[in-house]
Amino acid sequence: MDISSLTITELSSKLAAGELKVADVVAAYRANIAARNAELNVYLEEFATDAAVAAAQARIDAGERGSLLGIPFAIKDNILIEGQRSSASSRALEGYVAPYSSTAAAKIIAAGAICLGRVNMDEFAMGGSTENSAFGVTRNPVAPSRVSGGSSGGSAAAVAANMACFALGSDTGGSIRQPASFCGAVGLKPTYGAVSRHGLIAMSSSLDVIGPITRTVEDANIVLDVLAGVDAMDATTAAFSTEVLPRTKRIGVPRSLLSKGVDADVLANFEASLAHLAQAGYEIVDVNLDKLSYSLAAYYVIMPAEVSSNMARFDGLRFGEKVEGATLLGDYLATRGQLLGAEVRRRIILGTYVLSSGYYDAYYGKARALRDAIRSDVLKVLDTCDVIATPTSPVPAFEVGEKSGDPLSMYLADIFTVGANLVGAPAISIPSGTTPRTDSKGVSAELPLGLHLMARPFGEQVLFDIGQAFETMKADGRR
Repeated sequence: MDISSLTITELSSKLAAGELKVADVVAAYRANIAARNAELNVYLEEFATDAAVAAAQARIDAGERGSLLGIPFAIKDNILIEGQRSSASSRALEGYVAPYSSTAAAKIIAAGAICLGRVNMDEFAMGGSTENSAFGVTRNPVAPSRVSGGSSGGSAAAVAANMACFALGSDTGGSIRQPASFCGAVGLKPTYGAVSRHGLIAMSSSLDVIGPITRTVEDANIVLDVLAGVDAMDATTAAFSTEVLPRTKRIGVPRSLLSKGVDADVLANFEASLAHLAQAGYEIVDVNLDKLSYSLAAYYVIMPAEVSSNMARFDGLRFGEKVEGATLLGDYLATRGQLLGAEVRRRIILGTYVLSSGYYDAYYGKARALRDAIRSDVLKVLDTCDVIATPTSPVPAFEVGEKSGDPLSMYLADIFTVGANLVGAPAISIPSGTTPRTDSKGVSAELPLGLHLMARPFGEQVLFDIGQAFETMKADGRR
């Protein structure tokens, strides 16, 4: 039995039955980390776990049962755990030690899960490939010449490479779902406000969400059940209901978004995925979501504007490292110029520009109005459909370095994911198949693809039900 390939449900059952010990489970994951981390660059730091392992085993031996009790996980480097370093994969925070724990991490750890360590990401969550990390790119476990996606690339790679049973990531415009798709995992972006952002190093405060990357849809459901809920430390949180909403058994497909720029194999896989859903009893209908095609334009105004505000604190005085200058202004320029990467600086500059006098109404104000129009359109469609379906990414995982010199091309890869963040709706990426690709050195691999489903706010249970039906149909198809 390969312990490290078991799901949360399977591990929990075996731990409760005494068939496995927590120490054995953790050791299996540690062995995989030792075997592959040098190649993939997933973990930036492993955490000491002896005390946590002993505590979890004692709880199990005492008869306690919990869905995450004794389950090893990885945490993205922008989610705080008290007493542990958290750098957001930036030189600016390289030595920063968290003085408190994020609510999300505290809930998971209180449930008895074992944190194996912090994993790599794009610097301050700005990027879609984990190539923007100050500590090197995280490579795709399926095809190491290719990216793992981003910004939660380390989280997705940890799960895909059996270096963690599940992982926590953050999603601002697709940063959980896209890397999950690239690596062949399940990635869930919860409803905005379902999970506390307290203790998450903020990128774009009206868009950021913490969520899980797992092996199965059921596992994503299990982790969300622990994460979700109102938090007094985050005024944007709301009560999370598991009430089953009325269902239409109808899936909406915005064909206009698929008309150009989508890889032919991705499109063929998407049509095959729709066929599986039809076999599961869902009606597939075309829907008109023309305004959703402008979501990237709105996102890449709103997000940098909020980045500009949130990044102002990283000046070398209040948080993080400092580079001395000749004057106070020189301190600021040297610290931010030398310790922040190119993509972070690019987004700060863009955001400062759209917020500046004379441009605020022309850019930021219009982007906010467009966001409201997109939300209205999407919610109208979700009144008649259970979910909106698209591919997760228009392309499979690309080679390391392939897009790093073309930021616009990288941004366009978010076309199917940013809408959920603008609307505040939950969305999930589910493995939907593979496509063969050969890299520039002649190495071939079957690259994972993902099916993307978006439901109305607090409609996570709809995603889980349809997602599990899809997994069943895929499994039956393989048999």
